[in-house]
Amino acid sequence: MYRFNRRTALAGLSGLILAGCTKPSPAPRYPELTFNHLPPIRLDAATLEIVDAFKSPFTAPNVEHLMPVSPAVAMRRWAQDRLTPVGKGGRIVFTIVDAGVIETALEPTPGVRGVVTKDQSERYDASLRVRISVDGGDNRRRGEVSADAMRSRTVIEGMSLNEREKIWFQMTESLVADMNGELEAAIRSFLQPFLVAAS
Repeated sequence: MYRFNRRTALAGLSGLILAGCTKPSPAPRYPELTFNHLPPIRLDAATLEIVDAFKSPFTAPNVEHLMPVSPAVAMRRWAQDRLTPVGKGGRIVFTIVDAGVIETALEPTPGVRGVVTKDQSERYDASLRVRISVDGGDNRRRGEVSADAMRSRTVIEGMSLNEREKIWFQMTESLVADMNGELEAAIRSFLQPFLVAAS
């Protein structure tokens, strides 16, 4: 004889509810881009001001706002981690002039060959430009340097969003690494009077 077991029925129902509420696999997380493993650049000024003069249009063909870490966010962190004011007067102004990433659709292979060819479908062009100005606060010493970096990358058609985001993250990493080298060289060459050695 079949007997209705309320406890078993409730347990089965709970299992169905839990199965129905299972979350999809989370998107891959990316490491935070930090630069405090590098020695600070100590400058003879009292304050650091970061100005983001680049304003993303948040629409195509720009895609920097869709990236896991945009070039502007990475460069802001660079300035916070590396530029250290140690003086009693004056200020450092770090300006992000350009930090755009443009997506361009690429033409597919025409004809019958295009049916069996997996093309590069988009190209991403990233450009980064920053400026550092230092005012010693004594009405005598002023200095300014600027640096540019560019990176381009194509992606193959049919690429998943997660794969595309991984490429975007790698682009930002490479772009900021290039900029780090450019700025270090420019600061040593043109802002030498403001550099303060660690005690």
